[in-house]
Amino acid sequence: MTKEQKFISVTQTGSPIRRQAYQRQVLIGLGLNKMSRQRVLEDTPSIRGMIEKVKHMVKIDYIQD
Repeated sequence: MTKEQKFISVTQTGSPIRRQAYQRQVLIGLGLNKMSRQRVLEDTPSIRGMIEKVKHMVKIDYIQD
């Protein structure tokens, strides 16, 4: 039995300037270190936790398969 993988598209909308250092590190961990950069990431609890830390600087779109 195969498990369906779900994905999230994350786009950076806010600048990390004048933000706390850990927020900049979270953006780098997500692959978003420049404005308007977009990544498609697997929907896992760890990714969700990272997005929660910087939710004010990113836009999230859910991808349906």
